[in-house]
Amino acid sequence: MWKFARRTCLVAALGLIGTTAFARLTPDLPPKARALKVAPAGIRVASANTRFDHWVKAFRKRALARGISASVYDRAFQGVQYDPYVIEKDRNQSEFTKQIWEYLDTATSQTRVNNGKAAYRKYRALVRRIERKYGVDRRVVLAIWGLESAYGTHMGQRNTIQSLATLAFDSRRGKFFESQLLDALKILQSGDVRAENMTGSWAGAMGHTQFIPSSYLVYAEDLRGDGRRDIWGKDPADALASTANYLARHGWIKGQPWGVEVRLPTGFDYSQTTARIKKKVAAWRAMGVRTIDGNRLPDYGMSSILLPAGARGAAFLIFHNFHVLESYNSADAYVIAVGHLGDRIMGGKPIKASWPRGDKALSFKQKKQLQRLLGRKGFKTDKIDGIVGPNTIASIRAFQASIGMVPDGYANTDLLKLLQRK
Repeated sequence: MWKFARRTCLVAALGLIGTTAFARLTPDLPPKARALKVAPAGIRVASANTRFDHWVKAFRKRALARGISASVYDRAFQGVQYDPYVIEKDRNQSEFTKQIWEYLDTATSQTRVNNGKAAYRKYRALVRRIERKYGVDRRVVLAIWGLESAYGTHMGQRNTIQSLATLAFDSRRGKFFESQLLDALKILQSGDVRAENMTGSWAGAMGHTQFIPSSYLVYAEDLRGDGRRDIWGKDPADALASTANYLARHGWIKGQPWGVEVRLPTGFDYSQTTARIKKKVAAWRAMGVRTIDGNRLPDYGMSSILLPAGARGAAFLIFHNFHVLESYNSADAYVIAVGHLGDRIMGGKPIKASWPRGDKALSFKQKKQLQRLLGRKGFKTDKIDGIVGPNTIASIRAFQASIGMVPDGYANTDLLKLLQRK
C-alpha cells in the first residue's frame, strides 16, 4: 500500500483502493483508436518495445513459480503491449494541485448530488441490505461509488494486465506494480473475471469503486452469491458490498458520522486544530465550539478539529470514521468529499463556511522551498519532500505563533512570501 501524509490540498495519490488522481473526477476514457486489440486465442502479438517483450517472458517464469498456470498467463497476455499512454499519465501528473474548495466544487457538485440521489432511489434496497450486513452507512458507500466512477458510468476501459505490466516494466515503482500484476493474475485464475473484461484505470484500479488487485483479493465480496466477485459488471452489488466490507474491516463504527461542520469561537486556540490532538466532545463544548448552525455538538466519542484551509475556511469536528475513510484514500480533501457528498445525497445542506478562494495552491517546488525556509529559521520539518504533512504543519504553526499570526498551520503563497522576506 502506498500511503501519503495527510494534507490539506489535493494531490495525486496512490492509495490502497483508488490509484488515479483523487476520486477520478475526470473519466479515463481513451480514444477508440487507442483501445486494446486482443489477438486470437493462443497468439501473443509482439509489441514495438522489444525490451518489454523480453520482460514479459521473464516475468512469466516468476509468475509460474508463484502458482500462476501457464494457460492463465498466456491468455492474460494475449495482445498485451507496452502502453506509452500509461507512462505518460504516470510521468506527467500536474506539479500544481487543486485547492480543497476547487476539488469540492466538482466532487460534491449539484450534478453529482442529483445523480447520487437517483442512484439511491434505484438501489435503495441494495444499499440498505449492505448497510445491515456490514454496519457501514449507506451514504458513505454511495458517495465512494460516486467519486470513484460517477456511479458506475466511468470505471475506466484500459486493459488492467497491460497497464500493470507497463508500470511494472517501467521500474520506477516496479516492485509494487509487479506485486499488483501477480495479484491480477490470481484474480483471473480464480475465475472471477475473464481477461478481456478485466479493465480499469491507467494505474490498474478496477470496477465501480476502483479496487487495486491486492485489495480485491482481501476484501472483494460475492454478495450476489453466484460464485464470482464481480466488481466490473453493470450490477454494482458485489462492488458496493466489497467497499463496505473494506471499511468494516478497517474499523468502521456503526452509527458514527465522519464529522460535522463547526463554528469556532472568537479567541479560539488554533494550536488545538490538528488531527493529532483528540479530545472528548465535552472538552470542545467547554471551549465554545458549536455546530455551524450554533447548536450543541453531537457526541460520538473522541474527536479532533480539522481546518483544511486554515482559519479563513471551513472547520470540521472529525471522529474515528474519518480516519477509517483515510485508509481508502489518505487525503483530507477526499475524505471530506466522501462524507459531505454522502450527507448531501441524504438531504444534508452544503458547507456553510466560506473558503479563501483568492489563495493559490503551492506547487511541489514551492512546498519544498517552504520547508527549506522553515528549517533555516529553526522550524524543522523532518524532510524536504514537498509534502505538507503533520510535521510541516507543526512547523508552520510554530513559525506563525512566533510572529503573532493565527497558528492554523495553513500553507499558502502568502506564507511562502512572508518566509522569503523574513
